[in-house]
Amino acid sequence: MIRSLYIRVVLTFLVSVIAGTIISFFASTWIFEDKLNENAQINLRNFGQDIVRIYKTLPLREADLFVSEMKLLDSYHIRIYEATGQFQSYGKLNGHKSAPVTMEQLKKVIDGGVVQATPNGIAAVLLGLPLKTEMGTKAMFLETLAPPSATFVASWAMIFATCSLIAGSLLILVASIFLVRPIKKLTRATKQIAAGDFNVKLNIKQSSELGTLARSFEDMMHDLKQLEQMRREFVTNVSHEVQSPLTSISGYASALKQVGLSDHERSRYLDIIIAEAKRMSKMSDSLLKLSMLESQSQQLRLTTLSLDEQIRRVIVALQPQWNARRLQFELNLDTIQVTADHELLNQVWTNIIGNSIKFSEDGGMINVSIQHDINNVTVRISDTGIGIPLEDQKRIFERFFKSDRSHSRKVDGSGMGLAIVKQIVSLHQGDIRVQSEPGQGTTFIVTLPITTPTD
Repeated sequence: MIRSLYIRVVLTFLVSVIAGTIISFFASTWIFEDKLNENAQINLRNFGQDIVRIYKTLPLREADLFVSEMKLLDSYHIRIYEATGQFQSYGKLNGHKSAPVTMEQLKKVIDGGVVQATPNGIAAVLLGLPLKTEMGTKAMFLETLAPPSATFVASWAMIFATCSLIAGSLLILVASIFLVRPIKKLTRATKQIAAGDFNVKLNIKQSSELGTLARSFEDMMHDLKQLEQMRREFVTNVSHEVQSPLTSISGYASALKQVGLSDHERSRYLDIIIAEAKRMSKMSDSLLKLSMLESQSQQLRLTTLSLDEQIRRVIVALQPQWNARRLQFELNLDTIQVTADHELLNQVWTNIIGNSIKFSEDGGMINVSIQHDINNVTVRISDTGIGIPLEDQKRIFERFFKSDRSHSRKVDGSGMGLAIVKQIVSLHQGDIRVQSEPGQGTTFIVTLPITTPTD
């Protein structure tokens, strides 16, 4: 099996050219032969009729002499047969083989019939005519010798076909190099990507199908590069998030082995270990939840619910947190019924309002409003907290991402809450945006369809 695409392309073109040239040559020769034979038959018939008239007009000896001196004998050969089969020939064959005459053909012509055949190919016609002389009826057979023009045409056609084949083959060899070159680049790029190198430049500017393939390949390569970057960041973030509680658990577990620890210290160490274990468990649950949402294996359990009532219940559930910070809520909630997954939407409001509580200044204000039109409902949750830097606003919905504002206040969190919120809103075919300025608070805007499509 031929594995090289270049060789296969070249062989395919060569076979096509050779086969096409041979077929064309034989087809044109066949057509050319019919035309030439037709012309030769007409000319030979006219020449034969002229000779018949000569023998009718002149005495036999004079007619024989006249015919033997004709210039047309360079192109025609004449044989005059007696009934016995003996014949007298006129003209030179010049290396050509004389066409055989059978006794049946001879008898037919002697009896007054006409014989016509093309025994030797192009422009070679045998014509038998009865010849009436003063010595009785004889059979005259005339045949065309291959004229110089026919030989020249055949030779020219052969040379032309050979040159055409050679020139075409050379052009195909050159063209196939340019044809296969982009594919070779794609092959090398594929091997580089398989080896983990995504910094590949194809520089294929063609507008053909190969150019389209190259551009699609570059798009795929860009996506793979981003995916690889995300994978590395994910591994780094998971390792970092897991390492911190594991270090605490390991350190305090070792401390518990010390002799002479007081009951108070032992209880405190155990509380820290339990808290860190819960933190890891929560992070694991968040990862699993996010994975299910991103793979869309999470099926929406749609029910009709009162959105304003759901948000009020979430705020009440979080009361211990905002009471401890002396925060106030301002609610402007339109009464609206939506069809959505109650449990998942509950997590959306819990995460967003929980973040607003975490990052608001003590004694601040959180505003929650609901507005709707015929098709959509918009929920705005605003706080008066420290805000989010502009460069971080583009990444806050990425998993494990924590804005700088979380470092100014030591707030627990895995950085996956907003990533989960984004996926839940997307599953409901909605949209979430953020508006924020450092020091002036943050507003999350969630837009949902009143009736979530089931497809």
